[in-house]
Amino acid sequence: MTRRVDGPSHRGALASGAAYLAASLLPAALLAAPLWSASLLSASLLAAPTTACAQPRPAPSPRKLPAGADITARTLPNGLRVIVWPDHDIPNIALYTWHKVGSRNEHNGITGLSHFFEHMMFLGSKNYPSGEFDRTMEANGGANNAYTTQDVTVYSDWFAKSALELVARMEADRMCCLTFDSTKVRSEREVVTSERRTSVDNNGREFLDESVLATVFEAHPYQIPTIGWPSDIERWTMTDLKDYFRTYYAPNNAVLVVVGDVTPAEVDALAERYFGPIPAQPAPPAVRTIEPPQLGERRVVVRRPAPVPLLEVAFHAGPANGPDAEAEELLDTILTSGESSRLYRRMVDGDRVAVDVDSWLQRGFDPGVYAFYVTVTPERGAAAAESSLVDELGRVARDGVTEAELRKAKTIQLAGYWQSLETIDGKASALGSYETLRGDYRMLFSAPARYEKVTRRMVQEAARRIFTERNRTVGVLLPEVQTSASSKKAKP
Repeated sequence: MTRRVDGPSHRGALASGAAYLAASLLPAALLAAPLWSASLLSASLLAAPTTACAQPRPAPSPRKLPAGADITARTLPNGLRVIVWPDHDIPNIALYTWHKVGSRNEHNGITGLSHFFEHMMFLGSKNYPSGEFDRTMEANGGANNAYTTQDVTVYSDWFAKSALELVARMEADRMCCLTFDSTKVRSEREVVTSERRTSVDNNGREFLDESVLATVFEAHPYQIPTIGWPSDIERWTMTDLKDYFRTYYAPNNAVLVVVGDVTPAEVDALAERYFGPIPAQPAPPAVRTIEPPQLGERRVVVRRPAPVPLLEVAFHAGPANGPDAEAEELLDTILTSGESSRLYRRMVDGDRVAVDVDSWLQRGFDPGVYAFYVTVTPERGAAAAESSLVDELGRVARDGVTEAELRKAKTIQLAGYWQSLETIDGKASALGSYETLRGDYRMLFSAPARYEKVTRRMVQEAARRIFTERNRTVGVLLPEVQTSASSKKAKP
C-alpha cells in the first residue's frame, strides 16, 4: 500500500538540520577544500584517544563527485519554479512538490489547515476522483508520501520513468482543480480529530511540546501546532478551505523538483503542458510578525497520566538561512548525536538522571527554536535532570568544545551529506529544501566548505548566545497521581 506520513510533524524531515544537508552535486573546485582532507576524513574515530603505538591510517581517496552539472532551473510564466537533476543510474524518478505554506501561515480560527490539505490533496480532483491518485500511482508501480511542517507542505512521488507524464498530469490536476466535497471534508475532519487525539492528546511528549512552543513564542505563529487546535479543527468552513487553497496552492507559491532518468527538455515540456495553464494568484500575505526578545525564563508544568516524568528545555535560535546556521547545527551534533555525545555521556551515563536525551533544532524561514527533550529517570526526578542539562549547556558556553568534538561533528555531517546523495529521493529532497528554505538550490554546492569554515570559537559563540537563562523556557510533565478514591474504585 502507498505509505503517507501525515501527522503533526513537529519534528519532521525538514526539522532536522542534518536533513537539510541531504544535498546535491559539488563543483570540482571543492575537491581541494580542507573538508575532504585526510586529517578530517580519517577522523571517524575522533572520540577514541590517540596512543603512542597507534599506526597512521592511510589517507582515503577523495570521493568522486556525483554527476549533476546538468541541473537546470527555470520559472514558468505563472511563477512555478521547476528544477531538474538528470540521474540515469536507474530508470526511476523522484518528483517533489514543495508548497511554501505551513502552520506559520495560519491564525486563530484556521489553525491546522495546512496539515488538513495534506489529507485533502488525496480526496479527489477534477479528473481523478477520491482515491484515484493512490490507485493509479500503485497500478503503475509507484508510491507517494507527504508531510507538513511549520513552514512548508511537501508532496513526494517515486515511480518508473514510463509513468512520468501520467504523474505530471495527476499532480497538475490536483494543483489546479482540487475537489471540495462537503461529505468527504466532514469525514476527513473526523480523521484529523482522531489523529490529534492519538498523536498529541495521548502522547505525553507531544502534549508537553505543544505547551512549550505556545510559551516560547508569544507573538510569532510558530506557536501554532501544525495539526491545529481542537476547536479550530471542528469549525473550519468551506470558504476557509477554498480561500486557503487558492492562496497557497497557486503555482507561484510552489517549487517542482524532478530527479532521475529524465532530461530537462522533457520535464520542461511536461511542465509547460500540464502546469503552465494553471493561473497564478496574488502573492500570499507575508508573515510580518517578529518574535520580541525573551527577557526572562519561562516555565510550564503539565500534570497528566504518564509512565515517567518528561523534561523539555527550549531556547530561541536562528533561521535556516541565518549566518550561524552551520555553527548551530554542529553544536547540536556535538550535544546530542549518538551515545558518545556530550549530553548523553553526562546525563545518561554520568549523572544517571535521564533514560534518554535528544534535541530538535528547528530550521525554517524565521528564527526558530532549539529544544532538548529528556526522558527523566523516575527516581532522580525532573529537577535533577534539569540541573544536569543546564549545567552542561553552561559548560559548553563557558569553556567551548574540543577540536576532536568539532572534527567528529563535521565528519558526521559529511557522512549524512554523502548518504543522502546515494538516492534520487535524497537529491530531490535536498534540492527542494535548499531552494525553498534557503532561497537557492545552488547553496548545496558550498555546503561542505561552509561547515569546514566553522571554528571552535564560532560554536562557542553560538552556545553563549543561545544558552542564556533569559532565553530559556522550561517545560516539565509530571505524572499525575491517582487520588485515593479513584485507586479504590479501580480495585477489583
